[in-house]
Amino acid sequence: MRTIAENKCFGGVQGVYAHDSDACGCEMTFGLFLPREAEDRPVPLVWYLSGLTCTHENAMTKAGAQQWAAEFGLGVIFPDTSPRGEGVADDAAYDLGQGAGFYVNATEAPWAPHFRMWDYVADELPRLVTATFEVDDDRQSITGHSMGGHGALTLAMRLPGRFRAVSAFAPIANPTASDWGRKQFAAYLGPDESLWADHDATLRMRAVGFDGPMLVDQGAKDQFLNLLRPEALAEAMMARRQPGQFRMQPGYDHSYFFVSTFMGDHMAFHAEALHA
Repeated sequence: MRTIAENKCFGGVQGVYAHDSDACGCEMTFGLFLPREAEDRPVPLVWYLSGLTCTHENAMTKAGAQQWAAEFGLGVIFPDTSPRGEGVADDAAYDLGQGAGFYVNATEAPWAPHFRMWDYVADELPRLVTATFEVDDDRQSITGHSMGGHGALTLAMRLPGRFRAVSAFAPIANPTASDWGRKQFAAYLGPDESLWADHDATLRMRAVGFDGPMLVDQGAKDQFLNLLRPEALAEAMMARRQPGQFRMQPGYDHSYFFVSTFMGDHMAFHAEALHA
């Protein structure tokens, strides 16, 4: 692993690091904010998964998470959204290929050799981070925006006991019924739709739910509402009587202005679960 940058930030350190990934078969980059408390002891960690077209940098610089993380004594990690580099498959469309990994393990050509973002986020990167930095392996939670909200919700529901809480900003909530999902799952996972269900937050909520608290915020003026299908997840949460909140925020769109507005609420939500 190599250090790209480390900057003082709200009393802690915002770092950017790169490493060779076995899961993705290329160099991967991630951001990691550690609060001042990490100088003395392992700190709880919040995972932030980003959306389509993003790298590790978008949320790191736009979401405003560090201020709140410092206040609550939390680390925040910002993984990249896909493998990148020479020899890594790509597509001319913004919603497939590099920047659009969808947090799945691709099985189809030309994606299978590198697009193994599920293994990367669920296994490889957590092992690297807990072995290298002062973060608490037993106190972690997860959040994300859009495609990253989809990833956060599905990881939380498929890895019981891993995350104490899960939240999401405008998640792709029902991808098997949306062009933000069906296109990518067909490309990465193949035509057998039975293999897609594990990566659909609404279907996972109907099947198993989440073993902890959940918070979902959705902008009512989001320009992508028809692709996100938040109503499907809200109905599934209600049917399962999932502990948590689904909040429709009047006037907000899909941008980082929306994310940064409610970041304080989300970090307080995670802090309550992680410091319990």
